[in-house]
Amino acid sequence: MCYNREQTTLQRNRGDELAVKHETELYPPIKSYFEKQGFEVKSEVMHCDLVAIHPDTNETILVEMKKTFNLALLLQGIERLRLNSHVILAVERNRKKVGAHNQRFGDLTELCRMLGIGLMTVTFFKTKSPVLEMLCQPGDPPVRGQRRVRQARLLTEFRERSGDYNTGGSNNRKLVTAYREKALRVAWALNQHGELSPRAAAELTGIPRANHFLQKDYYGWFERIRRGHYSLKPDGAAALKQYNHIIEAWLQQQPAQALNTAIIPRNN
Repeated sequence: MCYNREQTTLQRNRGDELAVKHETELYPPIKSYFEKQGFEVKSEVMHCDLVAIHPDTNETILVEMKKTFNLALLLQGIERLRLNSHVILAVERNRKKVGAHNQRFGDLTELCRMLGIGLMTVTFFKTKSPVLEMLCQPGDPPVRGQRRVRQARLLTEFRERSGDYNTGGSNNRKLVTAYREKALRVAWALNQHGELSPRAAAELTGIPRANHFLQKDYYGWFERIRRGHYSLKPDGAAALKQYNHIIEAWLQQQPAQALNTAIIPRNN
């Protein structure tokens, strides 16, 4: 592309930044920016905020402006891709603004990269000219690779859960994770057989690292009564009653000969 691809480094001074009142205030500095790159610029062409065309190469750029990055601006940019392959979203950047979107320009830049859209910010100051920063150009590829480690953790968590015991969209509720399920199985073994060593708990539950659950005691369910032996606390017994449906489902998945089953505590 013909226009300058280098980003401008901003030396921001919180006290000197100035918030704009209208998005039309973004137009003059953006127009000036492209004119310096040799483009001819016109506004409000077929509902596009700014259209820049280079006379030598016929390179065409569409710019949509908003004071704040929001869904309406993003959808507008996607719609403009139907008119032209080079689209840039331009927003004001001001650290005095509140709101999650205004503090996450790294994530917003990556989102625009994934959509093939450019992203530009304009910072206004009380004592000097506005400063433009081109965060990404139209067509720039994403820079963040797939998070392989987190992906592996997600797949492991999915596979190690014995069933679907949560409700999607839940907030501020205790979730039944694979870790909680395993802790419940260890609690079940102690409830059925009394005090156990970590090795015995591992054999009964099929959890190789049963010692981790007993020693860490994340939920406060287990008690070390003597070296290498643990018993179940009242809180652990209460958890078995609360989550007895999970234990029942797990037991149904096990071969009958694999477990020395006993009565499972039930809610009264």
